[in-house]
Amino acid sequence: MSVLTSILSGLPTEHRTRVADLAHEVSFPAQARLFNEGQHADRFWVVRFGTVALDLHVPGRSPAVIETLGPGRLVGWSWLFAPYVWQLGATALRPVGAAEFDAAAVRELCRSEPELGAAVGLWVAQVLAHRLHSTRIRLLDLYGPAGSGPPR
Repeated sequence: MSVLTSILSGLPTEHRTRVADLAHEVSFPAQARLFNEGQHADRFWVVRFGTVALDLHVPGRSPAVIETLGPGRLVGWSWLFAPYVWQLGATALRPVGAAEFDAAAVRELCRSEPELGAAVGLWVAQVLAHRLHSTRIRLLDLYGPAGSGPPR
């Protein structure tokens, strides 16, 4: 099973193929910036190889790395929700190969096929829930008082 098929495995087979058909291959060298917080979110990626760091702008400090993403992981969710603005930033830590998707094309497919749209929305919502949890934990690690992290 390919990495792309694996990440889209939460979608029914007929939807998985329709979404995968919209992908094209891209690569990023190490330290390449994929996007910055606040920019227009017009695409997203599924990592095939390499590592991407998601970060959060912190005034007066270096960006706080929230999570690192490897093969099979979705990079970007802001493309699905208006006003389509990145909520985090992303940098390739190592050379990255990825399947890239045009956000407008995927949103149009979701609008034209409501069942597919619901499946994609659920898939992205699951990723978003995980990212919010990761962000909370990382920010508590960085800025919370000692012992304020999640119960163990």
